[in-house]
Amino acid sequence: MEKDWKILVLNLGSTSSKVAFCVNEHIAEQQEWAHDAKELKALETPESVIAYRKRYVQQFLEEHAIDMSQVDAIAVRGTGRPGSYRHGAYLLTPQLGEDARNGKAGHQGLFSSTVIGDELSREYGIPAYLYDVVPTDEICDVARICGIPNYRRIVHSHTLNSRATARKVALEMGLSPDGCTFIICHMGGGCGTACYRDGVIIDTYSSEEGGFSPIRAGRVPADFLEKIYQDPQNTPQDIRRLLRKEVGLYGHLGTDDCREVERRIEAGDPKAKLVYQAMAYQFSKDIAAMSSVVCGKVDAIILTGGIAHSRMITGWIADRVGFIAPVKIVPGSMELQALAGGVVRVLNGEEQVNDYSQVTRR
Repeated sequence: MEKDWKILVLNLGSTSSKVAFCVNEHIAEQQEWAHDAKELKALETPESVIAYRKRYVQQFLEEHAIDMSQVDAIAVRGTGRPGSYRHGAYLLTPQLGEDARNGKAGHQGLFSSTVIGDELSREYGIPAYLYDVVPTDEICDVARICGIPNYRRIVHSHTLNSRATARKVALEMGLSPDGCTFIICHMGGGCGTACYRDGVIIDTYSSEEGGFSPIRAGRVPADFLEKIYQDPQNTPQDIRRLLRKEVGLYGHLGTDDCREVERRIEAGDPKAKLVYQAMAYQFSKDIAAMSSVVCGKVDAIILTGGIAHSRMITGWIADRVGFIAPVKIVPGSMELQALAGGVVRVLNGEEQVNDYSQVTRR
């Protein structure tokens, strides 16, 4: 009989903190906190960031009476030094923890997740692992070439949720997760479309390369970039506003809430409908383009992320791309379960741990 592994999961995001206690990949206890943007910006040092986030982790442990001496491992959504990672697990080593402490571990949430996971690992003498980190980059050489000489594409994606949904859909279809091909469109505040084959994301459009989303501009024409940078009246703040702030659904409609957009559509707002259709249209183009990577030989198209709760959006997309493969809808995020499940497979000997020293520097 296989052991029931007890896993503490740390998923500290850029504006929220999620902590869970899992038995194998099943969540027994979980808690989520949304953080005030002003509070986060007021944290001026790495030490203050860690202390702020660690309070929530300790609160979770105390309120749910988690006995760390009974925990088998810690699953962490974090990262170490900048570089191209492989999918799967990395043991949170002293070197990886030190790289995080030196400010090399991405945004505030990823940095604090890694450091706090390392501290708990040392304090209680239990292993901690990263799993399916954001900078997972396993695309092939031909996919790295673009029209600008001496520039090679460096990708990142919603690796954790994308591979988790792929595993879920594969098992539901009676397929091996390591023997099928999916196009996965993750639709949230930021969006990305990935080509998944035999367990590996072999190409992807990130939020910067693909269609626009609620808070991302997506791909931007070079002539527009040239125009705004050459205009002497544009300050760096103006450029950031044009490219980063007043963009996506928010830029067009003044809201990034898809539920609000759909309420406007139902009330007869033609602009809201046109912009919303355009977003679905661009997602559909990205999905179709990714299918060409595998010559159209796709087992299923997966729509996931928060926007996948919308029947309006998923319906429009399915109408356009259903000719390629069956469309499967897995709304929301499976990040907590994915982190726990990945570590459980490592503990069961089903997956090998990657070597952090082999991370290719960017």
